[in-house]
Amino acid sequence: MGKTEKKLSAGKLPIKVLERFLKRYASADTRVVVGAAVGLDSAVIDFDDRYLIAKTDPITFVAEDIGVYAIHINANDIAVMGGIPRWFLATVLLPEGSSTVGSAERIFSQLSRACRGLGVSLCGGHTEVTFGIDRPIVIGQMLGEVEKEGLITSAGARPGDAIILTKGVAVEATSIMARVKEVELLKKGFSRRFVSRCKNFLQNPGLSVLKEAQVAIRSGRVRAMHDPTEGGLASGLHELAIASSCGILVEREKIPVFPETKRLCEFFGLDPLGVIASGSLIISVDPGDAPRVARALERSGIRASRIGVVRQKRSGVKILDEKGLRPLGLPERDEITRIL
Repeated sequence: MGKTEKKLSAGKLPIKVLERFLKRYASADTRVVVGAAVGLDSAVIDFDDRYLIAKTDPITFVAEDIGVYAIHINANDIAVMGGIPRWFLATVLLPEGSSTVGSAERIFSQLSRACRGLGVSLCGGHTEVTFGIDRPIVIGQMLGEVEKEGLITSAGARPGDAIILTKGVAVEATSIMARVKEVELLKKGFSRRFVSRCKNFLQNPGLSVLKEAQVAIRSGRVRAMHDPTEGGLASGLHELAIASSCGILVEREKIPVFPETKRLCEFFGLDPLGVIASGSLIISVDPGDAPRVARALERSGIRASRIGVVRQKRSGVKILDEKGLRPLGLPERDEITRIL
């Protein structure tokens, strides 16, 4: 009998598997400045006097306000490259049997409203009602641009750089947990006000990192930025380390976790460092400029925490916590999939 292959878990492909696939199958012409690789947020294409930045990402964990999630998640990956999001195309897949004209229009309205908020043009895509899904899925493609001298990639971190984290972990997961588990949380005694506040993490502190990326770039020598998504801060740090061929050391007590996030993660038995974390930004910055960048972010109303340092690759990705110095685990799948 042939060997039975291990089935994949929900979420991103394992990093080693994805790395193997990209090395084997990805290709690029001479105008592709940044191509497909683990830890790199977007593709970058040479367009004469500037670079075009291209990103695609689906929204699959949540249905409520899915259009808002789609815009911000895709725009964030333009922002961390130093770019400005400009144009958005959406593939909207609606479940057969439960979709209505009204439910479809709500998604279009959400996409339009979120685009206007960022100055993005909703300029194309595809919509269909399809079988085999039980909730709407939006697959977004965001295009942006950046001056050539302004390009930043997650491959730019250097040993000695300070690691700054904005806001806290995990904005997106907090909103998702409250939305998909609202009935259960209310039955278990969580107040309606608390659940509503957690749901509103989508807006406050918000999923977008465009503002903090721009503030950081203006304030100091930013080497790299990365948007931690599936797999949370832990995966985001590993991806940054892989992209930059470096090691990273973070201190657990310096990593800000929202009280709401902590409470929900404890209730569901999830690790807050391993749940989907869009809404915060990892910044690798010249250590001499780190205080200035942090102050600029704070003056702009964005919490900024210096959580660690970039080290040589041989040091690995480590965390210092109550157990001492140890490797920071790389989640096999996003923690939030355990409750979905």
